Amino acid sequence: MAFFSLEHSKAAYLTDFILYGVAVSCLTIFLGWSAPFSHPWQMLALLGIGLIAASLIEYLLHRFILHGLQPFRRWHQTHHARPTALIGTPTILSITLIVFFVFSPALLLGDVLRASALTLGLTTGYLFYTITHHATHHWQADSSWLKRRKIQHARHHHLDAHPVFFGVTTSFWDDVFGSNVSERVKIKDSNK
Repeated sequence: MAFFSLEHSKAAYLTDFILYGVAVSCLTIFLGWSAPFSHPWQMLALLGIGLIAASLIEYLLHRFILHGLQPFRRWHQTHHARPTALIGTPTILSITLIVFFVFSPALLLGDVLRASALTLGLTTGYLFYTITHHATHHWQADSSWLKRRKIQHARHHHLDAHPVFFGVTTSFWDDVFGSNVSERVKIKDSNK
């Protein structure tokens, strides 16, 4: 198994789903077992911050790194050219980034429980992203939410000259930062 390959075998591709599912489960059990019941709101707040941060990081990385900086832009163009190929971030890279840029700083600033709660939120968000992204390319859309995600992600893939809809799990940040089709149309119409 190639640890740093962008195009994965089926087994390597499933590794993200399995490892992050296990990580979310283990962190949830650890926090449920270890966190003091006198501060549940603090743990829930850190979990929520992690979830929100995950969606913002997803958007920022997709918009400014994967569509902006080489070699990431070239690598991401491979995904655009072959959207059903099993292409993704190598698991070893995503785990390393989460440990060094989320868990370790949170541990230095707080304690293991707070760091775990924040990391649980971010890791849950990342797992949700990987499942949603896979679903937009490989699943039939039975729910209206998934249908919207698939439509917006398809627009993202087919508007390469002026990409829009960088959010995979939500269009919230596209609305905030004006990278959705309706905002672009409004701006274009107001310039007439």
